[in-house]
Amino acid sequence: MQREAGLNAKGYSEKDEKRILDALGRGLLREFPNPDRAGCPGSAVLKRIASHEMPLAEAEKWLDHLTSCSPCYRDFSQLQVAYQHRRTRAFLAIAASILIAACLAGWALFLRHNEPLRTQTALLDLRNRSIPRGTELNPSEEPLEIARNVSHLEIYLPLGSSDGDYGIRISGPEGKVLFVTRGIAKMQQGITSLAADVNLSSARPGLYILQLQKADSGWTSYPLRVR
Repeated sequence: MQREAGLNAKGYSEKDEKRILDALGRGLLREFPNPDRAGCPGSAVLKRIASHEMPLAEAEKWLDHLTSCSPCYRDFSQLQVAYQHRRTRAFLAIAASILIAACLAGWALFLRHNEPLRTQTALLDLRNRSIPRGTELNPSEEPLEIARNVSHLEIYLPLGSSDGDYGIRISGPEGKVLFVTRGIAKMQQGITSLAADVNLSSARPGLYILQLQKADSGWTSYPLRVR
């Protein structure tokens, strides 16, 4: 008695239950022929029940018929399998879409973090400016203007300037040098231009001095406002 009670308490395994349900299903497919399809609800009703579109309260009136009519049970089983396949395909499609969207978002984020900083170029046109001597500024000249985030300078030298090696430096009014570099001036289409990369991240907005020096010559100075 104790052994029997233990077996009942244990119950069926999932494998056993599936085998029993399969056997019952095979019986339903054969044991209740209904060649005239008497009382059958029709394929539209079966499809709504199989796809869970019909409320349970409405479907209950057809359940007894489904378990006593082999043709309806066969049609219902086929519709239910087709519905499960559609659900699986839809789930996989949604999962694939989410995965693709996540990959694209991650890739875009990676590109943004690894994209080189865009070069900010400033053009300083000195072509119509006189060539001052020494470090004295011409008080009548308006200051040139550049922004602190500028990383590249394109300088059009005063008319008559020669090409070749130049020194470039930016200093404060008190003479403290903020930045210094060198560049090669080239003449193209009648314009002598001098290009150089700069770093003004430590500069505060205010008035500075741009100074240029041709090799074996003195410095020339121009007022420069950093925004």
